[in-house]
Amino acid sequence: MRTDIYEKVSLFKVEKIKPNYKEISRRFNCDPRTVKRYYEGGIKERKPQNKPSKLDAYKDLIESKLDLGVSAMAIYKFIEKAGYQGKYTILRDYAKKIKSEKTKRATVRIETNPGLSAQVDWKEDFSLHTKTGKKVTFHIFLMVYGYSRYKFLEPTLSKDQKAFFSAMAHAFDETGGVPKEIWFDNMKTVVDQPKTQYSKVVFNQSFYYFSKDIGFQPIACRPYRPQTKGKVEALARLTERLRVYDYEIDGYEDIFSLVKMFQDEINMEVSQATDFPPCDLLLKEKEHLNPLPHHDILESYQQELIARKVSHEAMVTYGKVKYSVSPKYINKLVHLEIIDDILHIYYNGSVIQKHPISDKKFNYAKEDLKEILRSDLLKTKSDEEIEAYIEGNLTVYDNL
Repeated sequence: MRTDIYEKVSLFKVEKIKPNYKEISRRFNCDPRTVKRYYEGGIKERKPQNKPSKLDAYKDLIESKLDLGVSAMAIYKFIEKAGYQGKYTILRDYAKKIKSEKTKRATVRIETNPGLSAQVDWKEDFSLHTKTGKKVTFHIFLMVYGYSRYKFLEPTLSKDQKAFFSAMAHAFDETGGVPKEIWFDNMKTVVDQPKTQYSKVVFNQSFYYFSKDIGFQPIACRPYRPQTKGKVEALARLTERLRVYDYEIDGYEDIFSLVKMFQDEINMEVSQATDFPPCDLLLKEKEHLNPLPHHDILESYQQELIARKVSHEAMVTYGKVKYSVSPKYINKLVHLEIIDDILHIYYNGSVIQKHPISDKKFNYAKEDLKEILRSDLLKTKSDEEIEAYIEGNLTVYDNL
């Protein structure tokens, strides 16, 4: 049975659209009548003859051990002591078949069921240069919805758990629902103990509570299992199209709008897998997604802070205007938040400086300016001399 053809025509069955048999037959190198037969009712296969196997008495036990991640050789040694008289190769082939069938079932669920699943990953350490040649490095959070292939991307300067939860909450908010299952790689923000051949996954406690609050079942992909995370890996490769903007941006503040423009473009492109744009199929998938949690729950995970790296001048830029912080934060990652026209600057969750929103090019807090001058221009001067210098030059700084 050609499962690739069957899965393709199944998409058309779900949409109740009659496919172009000739076009699909060219793509899959088969007879158009084969495609028609699969679409109209599948193909009848010969029933295999049920011959007794030396494994029959042990199959339930074998499958339970495989679910625990036990190797075929370990299972063979175990059941041999329990009376199994067959060869190892028979058990090995059976174990391989069971694993393959489970993987295929998971893959078919992801491919065909609207609202069932999504895949999540990061595009790490992506770099673009500004027009002046300055290198800007960031990460891109990636989520792909299984049925519609709808893609959500969000640039961040951090991959910590707060940024991770925030990006996921933004994705759910944008798509209007939550998939029933979400597949993850063994990322540190998700798992404490990765899933391996010999052990079950142990999810991070904070992440576990997040999944319960939002309302989805987390599933950890086993490494080197491309069938269950291929869509998000394809999206990671697709982000290389952003390289065309190298040396075309003014700074980090351009990155967010650039990535969102790219997201809109790829969601309007016709998917080769479905023959529909993801943004169109998302409308149907929304009907099957779990509802969003209460607004307060979703909002509590959304991080609206703007990430910036402190320059060597001990300044951060917001809206093409610079604001000072203490020089001890140079090269540190800080976050900005606007509250009642006041710029709040945070480091590790604590406010380190506040500035009124201004249209002046440079904005110094007096205490920051004092530290900056002491560390460089006036490092040989006393505190009194620095104070006098600042008082005598405040008007100059205000006019900058």
